[in-house]
Parts: sequence; structure tokens; C-alpha cells
Amino acid sequence: MLPFAPTPAWKTAYPAAHIGLLHVENVDNTPRPTALDDHKRAVQAALLRRYTGFDRARLLELDLLNAYKTFYRRFGNTYHVQLQLESILFKGKSLPAVNPLVDAAFTAEIETLILTAAHDLDRLVPPFSIDVAAGSEQFVQMGGALKTVKAGDILMADATGVVCTILYGQDHNSPVTPLTTRALYVAYAPPGVPAAAVSAHLDAVRHNILRFAPQAHFP
Repeated sequence: MLPFAPTPAWKTAYPAAHIGLLHVENVDNTPRPTALDDHKRAVQAALLRRYTGFDRARLLELDLLNAYKTFYRRFGNTYHVQLQLESILFKGKSLPAVNPLVDAAFTAEIETLILTAAHDLDRLVPPFSIDVAAGSEQFVQMGGALKTVKAGDILMADATGVVCTILYGQDHNSPVTPLTTRALYVAYAPPGVPAAAVSAHLDAVRHNILRFAPQAHFP
């Protein structure tokens, strides 16, 4: 079991929120053609069929997107998975190819709409916690920008500090790379997103990993 716990402050601020975890080891994450590529194309085709005739307003009537919209709107932000889905549906964009572990999560994310971060477990320092931001925390984003976390945002921290927030994404140190062999996926579900949806989403991520890494181990 990973040393992972929510803080009392998070439980008090967001009693109806959920966090889901998936830990995987023994993975070859080097970019290469795999069965996941075929699955990505099938997912994209299925999305275009599923959302035929939708516009942004209709998308936001979906329960899950509406739940994320409600959370993000408190801070003046827009849910980035919604924007990524719109780029596929309305702008003809394809699912990106980053590396297999990242693609496994994003493919599930765009299907289920559940926000998920993928961390290289060997770049994290336990213990881990889920907390609600006070508004004074800072961290360096994946792109290199120093951010002060907005009060009320939901964050994950390891022993070194903030490694991810819902609004600002992951830090610069722990993202998955082609050299990653052990990963931790963290799914963030604000109020209105059922725990069952989080569980189903992480199961989809696991199945996607097995498409390119059948030897993978899930402790």
C-alpha cells in the first residue's frame, strides 16, 4: 500500500469529492506501435459517433462535464478535458501520441471525462496527501512556470511539496517519461462525480496499459 491519505481539511471542504488511485509497475514505456494505437483510433471514431450533433452547450448538459464545469467556474477556469474533447469533435484534432503510459490515461480520460494525472512514481517522495489549497502554496508547473495555487483548489503533495492541482495540472518533476517503469495515476473527482465513475475510469486505464504492456503489475 502506498503511504497516501487525504487531510482533514480536504474532507471538510469537499465531503462529496473522490480521489482514485492506480499504481502500475514493470512497464516498458518506450514509444512504439502497439495495440493501444488501434484502440485510440477506435475511441476517436466512437466519440465522433457518440456526440454527433452536439455543440458546447449540449456537451455541458452531460452530468460529469457539468460537475467539472461547476468546480472550475468557481475559479474562473474552464475544464481542460472539455476543451480537449471539443478539439476532437469540432476541430478535427486527433488523440495525441506522447508515450504509452500517458496515452493510456488520456484515451480513457477523453472517453470517461474523468480528470487524471500520471506521475512517475520514482520521481515522487512519499508520503502523499490530498489537500485543499490555502492559497499560499507554490509549485513549478510542467511547462516551467511558477504558480501560486488558488485557495480552494484540490492538490496532491508529496514530501517535497505540491506535485499536482486540479486547476494547474502537474509539476515539472514527476511527469511520466519514456524511461518510466513505475507510475501512479491519480483521478480527481469534484462533487457531483460518482465514485463508481472514477472506479470504471481507472479500470479503463488499466486495460489500456495492458494493451501495450501485458506484463504490467498492479500492486
